[in-house]
Amino acid sequence: MIQSCRKGLSMMALVTFLTGLTGCMGAGMMSELGHLPRMTRTADPTQAPDYRPVTMPSPPLQAPPTEAGSLWRPGSRAFFKDQRAAQAGDLLTVKIQVADTANVTNNTTASGSGAEVFGIPSLFGFKGNALSHLTSADALQTNSSSSNNGAGTIRRIDTVTLTLAGVITQVLPNGNFVVVARQEVRVNGELRQIMVSGVVRPQDISEDNVVTHDRIAEARISYGGRGQLSQYQQPRYGQKVLDSVLPF
Repeated sequence: MIQSCRKGLSMMALVTFLTGLTGCMGAGMMSELGHLPRMTRTADPTQAPDYRPVTMPSPPLQAPPTEAGSLWRPGSRAFFKDQRAAQAGDLLTVKIQVADTANVTNNTTASGSGAEVFGIPSLFGFKGNALSHLTSADALQTNSSSSNNGAGTIRRIDTVTLTLAGVITQVLPNGNFVVVARQEVRVNGELRQIMVSGVVRPQDISEDNVVTHDRIAEARISYGGRGQLSQYQQPRYGQKVLDSVLPF
């Protein structure tokens, strides 16, 4: 009777824990029940809770040489004014064209065997029938063998094509720019979120104020979203919890 009560209490505790965990996980989804996915407000990226200033190894910034009476500004590609982004708060266009293909194949084969024979010809000078099981030449014999075969194949194809506007959030000591680009698009009940961040050299910004993804150092590109279709494509929270807890 006591054991049955203990099992019942354990099951109730487990159900309560899973219910509470599921409630916490589904709080965001429940808050949007009957409404379209909420879009975040347009705000300064540097004021986001997860924003951290970027520090990169760089030599000290040296001012370009100037010539008295010259109408040409050093570093400028336009005679009258350089239209490219040059300081914090300036906008520029980020183009992303990722087309990666990776094929990896691994095959592993390993085998081994071992044998040991241990005997005691005599024990303190005694030999006899009583000690025959100890004094025989093969009193202890061991044999072992092992084999392992493994094979793995990875095939990945990634294609991402995006164009969005970004803003310079920081100018590093060596003159490089920290760029953050964010965009949200809501269509019916589905919200798509795009975010790009990284470090850009001023000379990698083209004349039409565009920088490509292969010119962005420490690039972080995220394309995802949330909504009704995304919820149906994901397993339920209870299934996620069980998959992470169950050992089988």
